[in-house]
Amino acid sequence: MSSSPPPTRQEPKVAYWRQNLMVIGALLAIWAFVAFGCSIFFIEWLNQFQIGNLPLGFWFAQQGSMYVFLVLILVYALVMDYLDRKHDVKE
Repeated sequence: MSSSPPPTRQEPKVAYWRQNLMVIGALLAIWAFVAFGCSIFFIEWLNQFQIGNLPLGFWFAQQGSMYVFLVLILVYALVMDYLDRKHDVKE
């Protein structure tokens, strides 16, 4: 008598990975907008505002995208923790 594990359902795994990919896609879109949009495409418009003595476009190009990237990492970790608990995924 061999005791094999019970068959697993694929639907929850598919839903989990679909939501995972949606989160990754949304966060990558935000990152691309900040990294490319704010520091390249919208720099002239952003430069009319200042933080300290530096124009806002320069700030986004030099430090802003880094800070946004760190926030996105935190958001990803929190959202994935929530999705792991919701779909009962254990590492």
